Amino acid sequence: MSTVFARSPRRGPSAGRLRGPIAAGTLLALGSALLFGASTPAVQRFGRGLGPFTTAALLYGGAAAVAVAALAARRGAREAPLRRRHLPRLLAVALAGAVLAPVALAWGLARSSGVAAALLLNFEAVFTLALGALLHHEHVGRRVALAAAVMTAGGAVLLLSRPAGGGAELWGLAAVGVATFGWALDNALGRPLADLDSAAVVAAKGGLGAALSWGLARIAGEAGPSPAAALGLLAAGALGYGVSLRLYLAAQRKLGAGRTASVYALAPFAGALVARIAGEPLGGVSVAAGGALLLLGVALHLTERHEHAHGHEPIEHEHAHAHDDGHHGHLHAPMLAGEHSHAHRHDATTHSHAHAPDLHHGHGHE
Repeated sequence: MSTVFARSPRRGPSAGRLRGPIAAGTLLALGSALLFGASTPAVQRFGRGLGPFTTAALLYGGAAAVAVAALAARRGAREAPLRRRHLPRLLAVALAGAVLAPVALAWGLARSSGVAAALLLNFEAVFTLALGALLHHEHVGRRVALAAAVMTAGGAVLLLSRPAGGGAELWGLAAVGVATFGWALDNALGRPLADLDSAAVVAAKGGLGAALSWGLARIAGEAGPSPAAALGLLAAGALGYGVSLRLYLAAQRKLGAGRTASVYALAPFAGALVARIAGEPLGGVSVAAGGALLLLGVALHLTERHEHAHGHEPIEHEHAHAHDDGHHGHLHAPMLAGEHSHAHRHDATTHSHAHAPDLHHGHGHE
């Protein structure tokens, strides 16, 4: 295949065409949040009596397995591949998100209620929004800030309505807080990986995390799981960590780290709801108030419209793209339809359209 690099068109794409990625990214983040949130009570149930390293190893073993299955079933490649230069970043996110965070979560879940722990996961969004602005200079406008504040308030309403569980539960919830920071660090450091093949990223991250955690479990002398516990945690990891992470990476590709994490704050409500269905008590008024705030925050994201004239500097990079998105006007011989991936160049251009802080819109704001 020969590729001819050409100047991207200066006319901006239609507002309707580029408003879609913002809504699509929000829906992807919602799907990721629901899967992860629903998995939290399952982790507490099947991880009961197991060490935190063993629990983390099984969760990310399940995530790696479902990603490897997706890679095996795929025909053709249309995503940017994972390369050796990405290994240091991949190792960093594996340590933060596939070892530190799940180990802290498993330890905390053993010492707190599933509802309270699920609700505390809201703080991942706050940490990620801050780290995204700090590390990637992502713009946080008033609407996004309001959405994050509203969703955090929703989680706070639900959490503060919980009866006190004593010192042991406080230590457990503190560990869950550490887990949220670990995943926030994972989200922020892993933002550049979101533009690569998500199945390969999840397979590599899950495999590294599972191997490291399993080795630490053996060093710590943790007991092995029963067949039922192993299957339950592998299944929870496949859906709540593997599929969920792929959806999360796809959302990050469209929304950036901060906005994705803010929408992801719905995960605690999903986890609390599943825990309630499983029999844990939860006050009706607090659920209604907290749930309403969380849903309002999601609505603010779905209706966000960020549009202004902005410039693009010349750049050459590689990622999955299509030629009808207003940013990829280069030519092929023959011309390709649909998404595909290869190294390509963008010339400098200026236009105006609705956008989020994705790969092509990392510009600053006054």
